[in-house]
Amino acid sequence: MFRVFFLCLIFLFPFGQSKASDCVVLVHGLARSEYSFSKMEHVLSDSGYVVVNNSYPSTKYAIDSLARKVIPTSIKECPDSSTIHFVTHSLGGILVRQYLSTDSLSTLGRVVMLAPPNNGSEITDELKDNILYEWINGPAGQELGTDSSSVPKSLGPVTYEVGIIAGTKTVNPILSTMLPNPDDGKVSVESTKLEGMKDHLEVPVSHTFILRKEEVINQVIHFLENGKFTSTD
Repeated sequence: MFRVFFLCLIFLFPFGQSKASDCVVLVHGLARSEYSFSKMEHVLSDSGYVVVNNSYPSTKYAIDSLARKVIPTSIKECPDSSTIHFVTHSLGGILVRQYLSTDSLSTLGRVVMLAPPNNGSEITDELKDNILYEWINGPAGQELGTDSSSVPKSLGPVTYEVGIIAGTKTVNPILSTMLPNPDDGKVSVESTKLEGMKDHLEVPVSHTFILRKEEVINQVIHFLENGKFTSTD
């Protein structure tokens, strides 16, 4: 009888920390939607995480406004007292940096950034005065350059655990001519790096598809669980 009671306790109140207490907030990139993270969302959910994956109007507002609108809304969807991790793509990483530069999060876990323009992108420098570029990318796109108006470069180092995965393959050779090599067609590998980051990994994939590659998804989960990528073991 005691043995049955003890097993019931284990089932109802498992010992140790469970992923069920961990929430992963996915933040997509510029001119993308929640669907770009659909594969990542499914794998993370199957791995036991609570996942929040919302679309947001990335081309309608400036970075600061987006950060104040998007990040708190997603955080509220996580279970109370859960550890909150972030997995971001491109502009999404800048929104998280912007938010955490002014707001503390006591339950913050780890952050994985995929192809983030942490030091801006030379493509913005070249094209931000182009009417078509501005129309497609909106106010936030205008703030992603490398000059004195660059929001990413103004945010400074990070003090939380960040892992960054950068792509080295391009499917847009024209845009790549505007970037230092190696690059992913939108952001150079060097620009993804960030003072204070805990780990950095390069993979042969383009900016657009980096968040759907199986190898990248596995590395994301490994960093969330261990604070490092597998290649650094």
